[in-house]
Formats: sequence, C-alpha cells, structure tokens
Amino acid sequence: MICVSIGRSRHKHMLAEFQELVKRGAQLVELRLDYVNSRLNMQRLLKDRPCPVIITCRREEDGGKFSGTEEERLVMLREAISLEVDYVDLEDDIADKIPRFGKTKRIISYHNFRHTPDNLKAIYDRLAALDADVVKITTMAQRPSDNLRMLELVSHNNLPIVGMCMGDIGTPSRILLARCGAPFTYATFHHERALAPGQLSYDQMMEVYRYESITHATEVFGVIADPVAHSLGPQIHNAAFADQKIDAVYIPFRVPSDSLGQFLGDVPRMEIRGLSVTIPHKESVARYVTKVDAAVKGIKAANTLIFRDGEVLGYNTDCKAAMDTLEHALGDEGALPSRLHGKRVLVLGAGGVSRAIMYGLQKKEAKVIVASRSRDRAERLAGEFGGKAIDWNARHSANIDVLVNGTPIGMHPNVDDTPFNRSYLKPSMLVFDTVYNPESTLLIKEARLHGCQTATGVEMFIRQAGLQFMLFTGREAPMKTMRSTLKRITGPVKY
Repeated sequence: MICVSIGRSRHKHMLAEFQELVKRGAQLVELRLDYVNSRLNMQRLLKDRPCPVIITCRREEDGGKFSGTEEERLVMLREAISLEVDYVDLEDDIADKIPRFGKTKRIISYHNFRHTPDNLKAIYDRLAALDADVVKITTMAQRPSDNLRMLELVSHNNLPIVGMCMGDIGTPSRILLARCGAPFTYATFHHERALAPGQLSYDQMMEVYRYESITHATEVFGVIADPVAHSLGPQIHNAAFADQKIDAVYIPFRVPSDSLGQFLGDVPRMEIRGLSVTIPHKESVARYVTKVDAAVKGIKAANTLIFRDGEVLGYNTDCKAAMDTLEHALGDEGALPSRLHGKRVLVLGAGGVSRAIMYGLQKKEAKVIVASRSRDRAERLAGEFGGKAIDWNARHSANIDVLVNGTPIGMHPNVDDTPFNRSYLKPSMLVFDTVYNPESTLLIKEARLHGCQTATGVEMFIRQAGLQFMLFTGREAPMKTMRSTLKRITGPVKY
C-alpha cells in the first residue's frame, strides 16, 4: 500500500487533493498539518474522509514547517486522536506525552537528515517499546549499502515497520519496501512537490514501478549510474515487464564510483538479477565480472550485468544496437557484406558510446575518423580501433559518408546546441545522433532539412534496451511498447 503525503497551505486545496487521490485509487493519505497556514479546522479535514488518514505535524528540526509552540503542536495531535483519526504520527521524543486513546493507531517515528546510523536495530527496539503499532524510521542515505541495511531491518522484525532512506541514493528503499512486507511506503501528490528528499510521486510509484503488485517473489533489475535521476530505463523496462506480464521491477540505483565494489558485493543479499550499467561505470565494472562476451573484451566496457549461479556475466549491447541502427538506416540491416564496409565515418566524441561504435565500425571495416574536444583521448581511441584522430576544430573539413555524434551535445535541456555546423551537412551523408532525449535533436532536424539520411538515438536506445531485456528475461523484447514509451516520455521539442 502507498501512503500519499499531502502538504498544502489551505484546507480546500488539501481536501481537493485528498478527493483526487482517492479517485485515482489511493488507500491511505497523510495530512501534513504543519503545512497549513490558516487557522486549523481539524473536524473539516477529518469529517467524511474517503479513506484512512495519518495525521502528522512535523517540527522544523524534523523536516517540517510547524513554527508554533510545542504545546500547541501536542494539542493538535491530541485533538486528532479525540476525533478518532486512523493513525497519528508521533516522534520518539513525544510518544510518552501522548497516551493511546480510542481506536487511533500510533506510528512512532525517527528521522535523521544527516546519515543512516549503524545502530538501526537499537533504534527500532527503542521505538517499538513506546507503545507503537507501526515503527517508522527515515534516514538519509549516504551510500547504497544504507538501503540494504534498512530493508533487512524491515524484513527481520515482527512489528510493522516502515523503513526508508532519503535522497536519490535512497530511492530503491522506497520502492522495495513491498518486497520486505512493510505495511506501506510513502509518496507525494506530485513529483514537483516532494515533502522529503528523494520522495517519488503517487503516479510514479503506481504507473512506472507498479508498487501495488510488488511482492517478495518479484524479481529485481535496475540501472546503476551517477547521477541516475535522468535515466529513462525504469520507464522503458517496467513498461516492457508490464506488457509481457512478468513479475519484475526495474529500479534506478545511484552508485557513486567509490561505492561500486561494495554495491556489487551486496547484490546477492539484495537479490538483484540483472543491471544496466551507464556513466560512469561502464569501464570500471569490467574488473568485477567473471565472464564476458566478445564485445566487452574488445570495447573494455560493459553496459549489462547478469547475476546467475554465483557468476557475474558482462555484456555490451551498445555496439550491436548502434551497428544495427546504422545498417537499418542504410537499408542493409544484417546483410553480408555490410554496406558500412569501406564507408568514411566521422565519430564525434571519445567517450563510452564512441568506444562501442568504434569497435563495431572496425569489425565492419569502415574507415573511421575520430574528433574529440580532447585530442589526447581521440588519439588513444583511434589508435586502439584502427582509426585516425583529427582536431575538434578540423571536424568540418573531413570528407565523409557517415557522421556519428557520440557526444551529449544537443541533449535535453541544451536542445539548441549541435556538434556539427549545418553549413557542412551534405545530402549524401547519413547522420546518426546517439542522443535520444530529445529524439529530434537540432543536428537531426538540420540534417533532414539538408536531405540527409538520418538515424536517431531513440532507435539505438530501444535496440540496446531490447537486447538487455532478452538477457534479463530470456524473452523477445516488446519493441513496439518500449519504443512508444520512450517517444511518449521524450515528446516533441520546439526549437
């Protein structure tokens, strides 16, 4: 179950959101009294409530907005209990000041906005002893392992416990509470009005992560990156799981570089089956895999990990996806020999995507030129894959058949940027932009205006995600669903 927190300054706005949430299917709502600016009318808020309610009034030191006296706050909480509210949330230091009364259930809560303490079990024991019906522990995640410790605490106690980590590192704990048997998790009414760091919206929890269908049997997949909030993988893969009726969830894991080894070591305890890997971990994960495919060996980078029978299997789906995208645009996908053979290709950028593309182009025996804003990186990449490096400022003078943008230039929100001046585009060129958000980047738009053939990052992204889906599940990916989901998320861009 999801408890949706509502914090509005006026009664009518709070009640309107309450009614709207119930229409959408919400079964439990938290009314944050500390957000109410006008004179509080508790009876108005609780009368004829359409679903059970938690009444909460947080002090500023607990992450709330209540600025009155402590006695005034206690009076408000006692009034809620006298009106037989379903739940009242009491911080651990006031639990003994407000005795149990009537049918109201007591949530005894602890908040730590700095870190996740080592003694979580001791904190739980102390809260449980304060006449609690539900224990709530909310802490700030400083490293991914904090999620594991919190979720294991929830799993291994008899009294109902809601244990969550805050911040973007802590997001997995909010989604995986259902696997641990927690009575509920928390969400906000709208993603732009989070009432706690890292809180997801009710719509995200229901539509993207399908929280209400998660059980202990649900398989866990995800993406590791830093940062990870921009990743569209959760929307794409969860839509594919839903389409295929697979009991699985795909979660964003923010993993800082210095926590990568520990996170991968925690994977068995978190029961993670597979991971997508993106910036900055594609190259560094290679040292943790036990078996790799040929592409990983050649590229020296993995974008997919599968955990099976104690093995860590590494794959790279970027290369095949990129080559298939290019060949499809040339009208020759899968043909032998490839029409990329002998083509003069300019690759912009020397990062992870460019490495995968360079490896594929070398296998297709294309003639490749690399231009990067770092000449040293371009030289190293070209030398490794049999290409030629040129200065970034010389990129427009190259005589080419195919232009590939492997840089993030033009990615949302910088949609007015392009890595290649339109004056140098020719109708004979194939222009491939690996940026997928937006799909119609300025480079793609200008290439089409010049009569160029084009291939977009959406096509490559969906193809590599489809290959990952097959590795995750052993099934063919629902490409139509994945493609339509990505296009719906990114949407058209106006220039």
